[in-house]
Amino acid sequence: MTKSAVVLFNLGGPDSEDAIRPFLFNFFMDKNIIGAPQAIRWMLAKYISEKRGRGAARENYGYLNYCSPLLENTRAQAKELQAVLGDGFRVFPCMRYWHPMADEVAQQVKTYAPDNIVLLPLYPQYSTATTKSSFEEWDRAAQAAGLSVPTEKIGCYPVDDGFIQASADHVRSVYEALTVETVKKPRILFSAHGLPESVIKKGDPYQGQCEQTAAAIVARLAQPGLDWSLCYQSRVGPKKWIGPSTEEALRRAGQDKVPVLIYPLAFTQEHVETLVEIEIEYRALAETLGVPGFARAPTVGTHPAFIAGLAELVRGEKKSTPACPESCVKCGCRL
Repeated sequence: MTKSAVVLFNLGGPDSEDAIRPFLFNFFMDKNIIGAPQAIRWMLAKYISEKRGRGAARENYGYLNYCSPLLENTRAQAKELQAVLGDGFRVFPCMRYWHPMADEVAQQVKTYAPDNIVLLPLYPQYSTATTKSSFEEWDRAAQAAGLSVPTEKIGCYPVDDGFIQASADHVRSVYEALTVETVKKPRILFSAHGLPESVIKKGDPYQGQCEQTAAAIVARLAQPGLDWSLCYQSRVGPKKWIGPSTEEALRRAGQDKVPVLIYPLAFTQEHVETLVEIEIEYRALAETLGVPGFARAPTVGTHPAFIAGLAELVRGEKKSTPACPESCVKCGCRL
């Protein structure tokens, strides 16, 4: 029987208060995040991680007892995916900016001695800041470990049927509950992590794929006249970011006196951006703005349809998707 290693990529998060600053330093040292020369990038990463590690980031992770649930949630997804794939596959969670990182996981995969490797990011939409960064780091670590095995890269799956079905299921149940609670039809805000406009102008397909995901979920919901929009959260730094921002979308909802349901369509598990930024910060902002009802739909997590869709991608049972934009070919996506 052939053996396949599935490397399940995610960003990672600090596992203690002391880990917040080094986690942030690793993040901002990524050349796909800050494109400055290495020496300048090191100084910027040091400054930002020290400032945010004492300020906003420390405060946000404080709500989570200074431990991101992202690794735990990724391991839960890996366990479910392993169960669906069965014999002949082993799933290895791999974090980009905190443990277990690529060097450690590459050694684990080498010990497993697979016949082939499948790289599977838990980012449905491709971006240079996520998928490309994870692939590049894995290529470096695999070479350093002497891991020379045929490797396939799954670059994106923005409209994968399992992902869309799981998303629609979660949105629908919360939408119906909020409608009953407020006696009004809510507005769905599909909130994705933002990017600087300059990144998109260089050809990054992320924004276009987020638009495809949102449209596919709306089509699956099949609600005539559904009120919805796409917005972007988590802006940092002085650059102009893609919009509208989630804050702007909430202000419009307050002006229109319409309840809001936020669904984080670019995240596949709960972590600080969903549990703190959306659930705590945006909920408080919505109340301040007079939004007459607020709810957050959970991420796809271990929804059976999502896990089944990932398994089909790993097995190579899906070969093409009409929503994958032409610019996505450079991500190495086999779809």
